[in-house]
Amino acid sequence: MDVRISSDLLQRIMADAAAWPDEICGLLFGTPEAIEATEPCRNVAADPHLRFEIDPAALIAAHRAARAGGPQLIGCYHSHPGGNPTPSPRDAADAAANGWLWLIVGSGQARLFRAVACGAIHERFDAVDCSVSG
Repeated sequence: MDVRISSDLLQRIMADAAAWPDEICGLLFGTPEAIEATEPCRNVAADPHLRFEIDPAALIAAHRAARAGGPQLIGCYHSHPGGNPTPSPRDAADAAANGWLWLIVGSGQARLFRAVACGAIHERFDAVDCSVSG
């Protein structure tokens, strides 16, 4: 299934990634067919240059808002500074097989993946076709 994202949202993520030497991260909101909104989050990892960890307070707030009728949380994004936009073994170890979308930015590109059990990439991720609109 193809997932849509607006060029404005994608450009914002790409610009943030280019501006920081550390991994950036954030949340994705929308439907199974479209990323409709993003929320940048603080990277609270012990070594944010090598990995990301979304601020738990932001994650809890997003889940609460979704339960109250707000935007549905469908995944996360992060960057690989100086690296490829593909999931790393660390990403696979940290990801739950919950169907979340993972948008990864690196080397001036962005790619989309879904966290699944027995995925083709590191046994955790499958590539997802992504179309950019507007």
